[in-house]
Amino acid sequence: MIKILDARFLTTAVEPKGYPTSLAPEIAFVGRSNVGKSSMINALTGRKKLVRVSNTPGRTRTLNFFDVDVERDGKPHLVRFCDLPGYGFAKVSKSERAEWQSMITTYLEKRRDLKVVVSIIDSEVGPTPDDFQTLDYLQNYRRILVVATKIDRLPKAKRKPRIAALAEQLSLPREAVLSFSATEKLGLDEVWDALLGSLKG
Repeated sequence: MIKILDARFLTTAVEPKGYPTSLAPEIAFVGRSNVGKSSMINALTGRKKLVRVSNTPGRTRTLNFFDVDVERDGKPHLVRFCDLPGYGFAKVSKSERAEWQSMITTYLEKRRDLKVVVSIIDSEVGPTPDDFQTLDYLQNYRRILVVATKIDRLPKAKRKPRIAALAEQLSLPREAVLSFSATEKLGLDEVWDALLGSLKG
């Protein structure tokens, strides 16, 4: 049983000197713009407005850190979430995109406290070329958990087959792709179990 005790914004950073210094295992969230990343973090933390949800893709332009106190089966855990800027946005300049890319890769490659990266795929749209590129890149550096969001938009009978198809597309075992819906609160415990389990290794 998962219970959220507290969740709070910690700090914003664009370079290593701005990262939080207190020790806590970190979980980063990556995905293309408008994939439901902010809604997913809010749902996981049980907070409606912890992360601002925007209708404008590419709104997040910094690394945003949040501390979450979570209890599983009576045992408390402190974990830190890092919300990364979405990728695949079109309405930014090449120089700005390059700056974001540098900021993100520096964090993913150098951050000692980062334990797992949640790669978010839109279950309705499926993996985009940017998703494939990101997953391929991440496999060289970090443990990955793939989560397919917006599963509520599919008829119930099509959800399990869709997840199986996504796993096949991504060349992953079926159990390596979790389904999620922030709207209907589907997959919350499964994602938390996978995250907390990954922090043990």
